[in-house]
Formats: sequence, structure tokens, C-alpha cells
Amino acid sequence: MPRPLFLPALALALSLGAAAISAHAADATVILEVHHAGCVLCGPIVKSALAHVQGVKAVKVSQPNGMADVTAIVVYNPAVTRIATLIKTVTDHGYPAAVESKAKP
Repeated sequence: MPRPLFLPALALALSLGAAAISAHAADATVILEVHHAGCVLCGPIVKSALAHVQGVKAVKVSQPNGMADVTAIVVYNPAVTRIATLIKTVTDHGYPAAVESKAKP
């Protein structure tokens, strides 16, 4: 009598599914310093530009006042986009950006 193939096939399918789930990269967070963004509309423009990048999950923009540069906290999927893409997107909108430096003078 032939062995049923259902159980080995099911085990294989479950193990492949688990491997695919574990292969997905965890979300990453980067803080960008966005320069030349000293107007009240600059923050929303930066936020919108970053939010439209494929792989970006969330964007929080802070601007201490309407004349200060913007800080953008971006949560993204590193398997879909890169920090360089985020920086280029903001820079292409007229706001040069860089990863926030750890040491502040």
C-alpha cells in the first residue's frame, strides 16, 4: 500500500512558509536631518515626499518652529528601499538631507 504523501507535503509547505516569513527583513528606522527646510510648508512637503517612497511604513516630521530645519524619523523596510533612496528623494525636492549625526556640537 502506498504511503500517503499528504503529511510530508504538508510539513514541507509549512517549513517553506516559515522560511519565507523569517526571510522578510524587520523594519528599520532612520533619522534624517533635512536642511533648507525653514518654512511652514517645508515639513509637510518632506513628509509627503518620504511617504511616497516604496517601502516606507511611517514618517514623522518635527520642526521646532516655522523657520527651523526639519528632522524626519522614517520607518522603512530595508528589503524594499535604502537610506540613500530616502536621502535622494528629499534632496530631489530641494531639501538636502543626511543621516542625523550622533554627536551634536
